[in-house]
Amino acid sequence: MESNTRQLLAELREDHRNMARVLNVLEIASDAARAGEDPDFELVDEIMRYMTVYPDAVHHPKEDVIYSELEKKRPELADGLEGIPTDHREIAILGMKLRDDVEAINAGAAVRRKQFVADANEYVTRLRKHMQWEEDDLFLRIDKMLEDEALPVDVDKLQHIKDPVFELEIESGFRRLLSSLKSN
Repeated sequence: MESNTRQLLAELREDHRNMARVLNVLEIASDAARAGEDPDFELVDEIMRYMTVYPDAVHHPKEDVIYSELEKKRPELADGLEGIPTDHREIAILGMKLRDDVEAINAGAAVRRKQFVADANEYVTRLRKHMQWEEDDLFLRIDKMLEDEALPVDVDKLQHIKDPVFELEIESGFRRLLSSLKSN
């Protein structure tokens, strides 16, 4: 089971690298909008569908499970981490707000460019800060726990959903995003 925990942690780190790449593309679109250009809002829609379908629904719940195990089995290493699930929920809310902005823009509704840029910047900044904190703190605590002793995490209760952009079988709804990632 320890190898499952190590594998899960490796997957979470890989997800962070992939999410950072997607956030780079989102940031380019936001910068274009801030400069008065019209970004590819269909691409931005794919980005936000991806972020709400995979990181929010699959990646963050995995982190919540591994944090919960840390808290139960090594509470001294979990001190100060109780805000993780709340942070994940708040990031998901920001993501849905931005996704709603983009869907409204694509539907022809009047969404102020300034609002889109503000929501995109808030989302990107918050998620980048969160991922950096996890890499610098949470994941290191889990590494420490695994060095000290095996930590069985029941990964069977986690959803085993493939990443719809970075796995071998790319979902057709994310082709524009994949193309954009390859060119950046």
